[in-house]
Amino acid sequence: MENLGVSSVQNLQALSALLSPQQEEEEEEEEGCTDVTAGGPLGPGHIGPPARRHQDEVTTAYVKKNSKDIWSEEEVVEGCQYDNLTDPRPQPQYDLLWKQSVGTEDVFLGLNRKNSSSVCCEAVLVRIQLPDTEAADVLLDVKETFLDLRTPKYKLGLHLPDPVHSQEGTARFFREREELEVTLLLKRPMDFLNVQ
Repeated sequence: MENLGVSSVQNLQALSALLSPQQEEEEEEEEGCTDVTAGGPLGPGHIGPPARRHQDEVTTAYVKKNSKDIWSEEEVVEGCQYDNLTDPRPQPQYDLLWKQSVGTEDVFLGLNRKNSSSVCCEAVLVRIQLPDTEAADVLLDVKETFLDLRTPKYKLGLHLPDPVHSQEGTARFFREREELEVTLLLKRPMDFLNVQ
């Protein structure tokens, strides 16, 4: 029985040596042996020339400019200044619809290369349901990529899917439907090709 205990201790030590080759690698590094022999462990990092390590290597992930600004213009999302998490007003229901001017030559003959996709649309229509609201109570502010609507009962901060011409839109309030329709002309870089 005693012999079995010694044998199991030796087996555990041998198993431990097999499972932890780190101690052997550390001993080899301390001796100054840096060459990898054919019998040594090889991995994908050993392919090609050895990697050079520089102390003053600069990462390209983030380079701060010599400025006292906390954020750059590219980092700030347009419309984030309107986000107020403490405002208890609910967001009204809204729909985004795409509009395009279509004539008979487009429908029957297809002469202007327009199709039914959103690429050929000229405007976006935002329908906002505003129950128990008067037209005089509505405050509307349209930026290039953000629509901000405020009433005493509702608040809507909507990031638009495409840039729009902020000064060339129209808004109509329908009292019987309690709905505001905002039509905004799209501003896309390739509009001269898609919309004719």
